[in-house]
Amino acid sequence: MEENRGILLESGTNELEIVEFSIGKNKFGINVIKVKEIINPVAITQIPHAHPNVEGIIELRGEVLPVVDVAAALGFPKSMNPEQDKFIVAEFNKQKVVFHVHTVTQIHRISWDKIEKPSDMYQGADSQVIGVIKMNGEMILLLDFEKIVVEINPESGINVQQVKKLGERQRSNKRLVVAEDSPLLRKLLHDTLAEAGFNQVEFFENGRDALEYLESVVNSGKKVTDIIQLVITDIEMPQMDGHHLTKRIKENDELAKLPVIIFSSLITDDLKHKGQMVGADAQISKPEIAELVLHIDKHIL
Repeated sequence: MEENRGILLESGTNELEIVEFSIGKNKFGINVIKVKEIINPVAITQIPHAHPNVEGIIELRGEVLPVVDVAAALGFPKSMNPEQDKFIVAEFNKQKVVFHVHTVTQIHRISWDKIEKPSDMYQGADSQVIGVIKMNGEMILLLDFEKIVVEINPESGINVQQVKKLGERQRSNKRLVVAEDSPLLRKLLHDTLAEAGFNQVEFFENGRDALEYLESVVNSGKKVTDIIQLVITDIEMPQMDGHHLTKRIKENDELAKLPVIIFSSLITDDLKHKGQMVGADAQISKPEIAELVLHIDKHIL
């Protein structure tokens, strides 16, 4: 993977690289930034009473890592050619997970604006697909790996109890704009921010929609900071990612006054420079919701 890390040095281009892999006849993708390495399958130690999507654990360079059967998580049949299977070692949300897939083919570099949001017409609320890429007459589905992990271990997700530990909080009339593509995370953020006292939150499904709203406020002639006090954005979103959204905000003389907090599973020591390059005021790793609330307090209260 090291040969394909050039994109890590860039920021705000609204592009990503994906590792294409297959489950059965279907093609899927994972953001290369999440991928630490790809290895051949090794011996798995089964765990009693484990979640049905967890095959067990492996040891890799002294670390004990869980192995998630992606086919099982998607409700697909097991591999027909297990000798071709691969393990994708991934890291996000400050944890490492091994994803068992059937084949790994190639890496593609694409723009987020070429990735379509899945339609509610053909997917339910429980879908793990966050984007559809049409390429060479085929479709590659971008998977929501955070959702796959949270379904196995709900405690790894955003937890309102973290906010309750902050103690009694005052209601706030400050208005926040949040760009987050996951319906599950929008609901969790709505509930936890409300618990933290922030009831006036405007949610958008991607960075492009959020930017259009912010620009409409500027074009209305109103002072933007009178209407909105802070922006929170995910990184991975169809149409426009969070780094590009932050860059566009900070390049606009009127919008640049707004504090922008990037709240993403991709915040690591290796990647924080990308948010710094586009002018983010803070970067918080999911699911650290209490830390997010404290940074909101710092910037607008």
